[in-house]
Amino acid sequence: MKLEDLLKRVDELIKLGSETLTTQVKSKYNQTIVDAGRFSEFRSASLSFLIRTFGDASPYYTNFTTDVAGNQAFRIQVGIGILTACRAEIAGGWLFTTKGLVSAEVFSDFLDMARHLLSEHYKDPAAVMVGSVLEEHLRQLCSKHSIPIEVTKPDASIAPLKTDAINGQLAKANVYSKIDLQNVTAWLALRNKAAHGKYTEYTEAQVDLMLRGVSDFIARTPL
Repeated sequence: MKLEDLLKRVDELIKLGSETLTTQVKSKYNQTIVDAGRFSEFRSASLSFLIRTFGDASPYYTNFTTDVAGNQAFRIQVGIGILTACRAEIAGGWLFTTKGLVSAEVFSDFLDMARHLLSEHYKDPAAVMVGSVLEEHLRQLCSKHSIPIEVTKPDASIAPLKTDAINGQLAKANVYSKIDLQNVTAWLALRNKAAHGKYTEYTEAQVDLMLRGVSDFIARTPL
C-alpha cells in the first residue's frame, strides 16, 4: 500500500470518529455517550487499520484497544487523538523505521496530546491517555530488564500480570525506587478512576500533577 493510501485511510477514520461524536446524548447515568452502532463501526475499522499498519505490539494498537473500549464520548476523542498521532508518524516517513517499536518520541506524542486535552479542561481523557503511556512504559521496562509480565496459572494457562503487580516487580528488581513505586501506584489508581467513569473522585489539578510526574518518571527511567 502506498503512503498516500495510508494517509487517505487514516483521514477517513478520523472523519468517521468526528461524525460519531455528532451523535452524543446523555445516558440515564448522566454520561455523554454516542450511538453504539457508530461507535462499533469506528472502533472496528480503526483497530483493523492499526493492527495491519503498525502491528499488535505497537502502542497505537494496544492503547486504542484499551482506551476506546466503550461508547462514552471522551473515548472517541481519545481514539481520534491516537489516529492523529498515527497520521503524523506516517506523513513524517517514520512508519517503516518504527513499526513494532515503542519509542520515547511516541510516548512524547501521547503526552503532548494529553497536555492539550488538559489545557482544554478535558481532564478525563487526559488522565486515561497519561495512564496508558505509563502502563506501556512499565511493560517495556519489564522487557528491557527481562522481567516476565505473564504468569502460569494452576491449570497451566497463561495470564498477563496486572499492572500493579508489574509495578511491584520492577521496584523489587531495583529498576526504580520505593518512592517511584508509591507514585506509580497512585497514578495507576487515578487512571483506573478515569477509565471506569469515577470522574468526581479526582480533580483537574491532580491530573496535571500526574502528567508532570509521569513525564519526569519516564525521563528518569529510559528504555
